[in-house]
Amino acid sequence: MPLALALLILAVAAKAQSGEALLTDASVRAFVIRQEAAWNAKDARAFFATFTADAKFVAQACDSHGGLTSNGSSTVSQATAQAQRFFAASRFHETGVIDRVIIPPDGHVAQVFGHVSTEIEKAGRPPQKLCAETRQTLVLAKRRILSQGQTETDVRCSR
Repeated sequence: MPLALALLILAVAAKAQSGEALLTDASVRAFVIRQEAAWNAKDARAFFATFTADAKFVAQACDSHGGLTSNGSSTVSQATAQAQRFFAASRFHETGVIDRVIIPPDGHVAQVFGHVSTEIEKAGRPPQKLCAETRQTLVLAKRRILSQGQTETDVRCSR
């Protein structure tokens, strides 16, 4: 086992020395902050440019028994259209927190777990606060970080 660990460490070090980009906790967190800034700026082009062409967006909710209820999934083009309708009809601000970043030793993929709260104002309606747990997988593609999609699970907002 110690030999396998030493070989793994040498392989990671060799990749790092070859100039090949690797995901880091800092680069992943900066990426997620840029995503949130684009979303809050209602910049659909910038926001959806952070995703791979085949990204999937999954919406679900925790039910009263602790299970999950699916609210559907969308492709990038479907999610873009939905976001543009939301942007046109709402004033909002989303605040996200990254709870955990997991990057395997190869540094090419990262799992990001977090939660968001969104304050929404729509004409003729009282302000609303929505909360969700989030998960996305990030990958390196041509030295660029991209997301393969997002899963948002609606949860009760803590008081």
